[in-house]
Amino acid sequence: MSHPIALYLHIPFCETKCPYCDFNTYAGIEPLIPQYVDALAEELRLWGQALADSPKVKVILPPQKSSEGRRVPQQVGTIFFGGGTPSYLPPQHIQRLMDTARASFHLLPDAEATLESNPGDVTPERLAAWRQAGINRLSIGVQSLDDGLLSLLGRRHTSAEAVQAYRNARAAGFTNVNLDLMFGLPRQTLAQWRDTLAPILDLRPEHLSMYCLTLEEGTPLWAWVRSGAVPEPDPDLAADMYLLAQELAEAAGYDHYEISNWALPGYEARHNLAYWRSQPYLGVGPGAHSYLDGYRFAVAKSPRTYIQQVRECSSLPASLWTPQALKERGLLESSEAIDARTARGETMMMGLRLSEGVADAAFRGRFGVGLRETYASQILDLEEVGLLCWEGDCLKLTARGKLLGNEVFQRFLG
Repeated sequence: MSHPIALYLHIPFCETKCPYCDFNTYAGIEPLIPQYVDALAEELRLWGQALADSPKVKVILPPQKSSEGRRVPQQVGTIFFGGGTPSYLPPQHIQRLMDTARASFHLLPDAEATLESNPGDVTPERLAAWRQAGINRLSIGVQSLDDGLLSLLGRRHTSAEAVQAYRNARAAGFTNVNLDLMFGLPRQTLAQWRDTLAPILDLRPEHLSMYCLTLEEGTPLWAWVRSGAVPEPDPDLAADMYLLAQELAEAAGYDHYEISNWALPGYEARHNLAYWRSQPYLGVGPGAHSYLDGYRFAVAKSPRTYIQQVRECSSLPASLWTPQALKERGLLESSEAIDARTARGETMMMGLRLSEGVADAAFRGRFGVGLRETYASQILDLEEVGLLCWEGDCLKLTARGKLLGNEVFQRFLG
């Protein structure tokens, strides 16, 4: 069997677009849903065929043959429906896409299958349908338990509805639930943040993702702040909120295993770990990114363009279903071979996000050279200012380094 990959499916549909969001998402294009699901299922099928059948396509390890000489389907260890709002998609489409993934790849028996959801979609009927489809991990976009802040963020749910969504998931039998939260918001106080954290921790979700708001240029919220209609968030207050999240979550038994993520033991997000550990992943759908066999590539962002390009590329033989060929035909908007220098830098950037850090032995095994030889001056400088430290043969961010992670990462990407 070939090395397992992580599989990402992009669902670009939203009922409304939040004013802080700059993801590749769209509201008001629901008539495209049937055609879109057809295209997404076809792209899944074609990638499954290419990665299993073509001797010219490999993912880290070359495609394997069974003892009878048959090509073996590419293994998939995790599936992630992201967006957009995957829960907004009618449940029968989630069922179809899961069925197509199973038919096109070899899903490992313990594969993690995550669906991102808005609280208003987390109804008993949809939950039952998602479980029937094979979804075994639910991620709920709570963001805040302050109704005023939810209104500012353009969220359609209330704090009470968010808590009810979580309880619905539990009643439906979901035993692996992530809750997304945001801090560093305009007008948000430390007390408000504490008043969200405390009841969330009392719920005991298996996983928490807590992100500091980034004002993305061109979004409505960015424009409101720029015009003075909404106050600019205070970065020092946001840092205090991050430290409070660390304190309360760790006191409640959560492992702070990644800069923005906490988990109860054994419930780390396996799909995201594949990204942070620089393992291979395939993204399907408009704007989705992939990293396979030393190539990084991204699909064209427009859903309409995507639907048309999948149709036009569907007749390609498996031997031509490659990043280079798909870019030439317009399905991909970018495709690049990642050289060793870039791969080393990205391994540092992603691996240092994890509390486990970057192991010198693993780095040497992958690149043939150790961390100290490769980054002697960077490591020394960052150790001297208290942002990096060694634990055994692992290089890790310090507590201060977690607050200034972007400054650390830039030193390895230059």
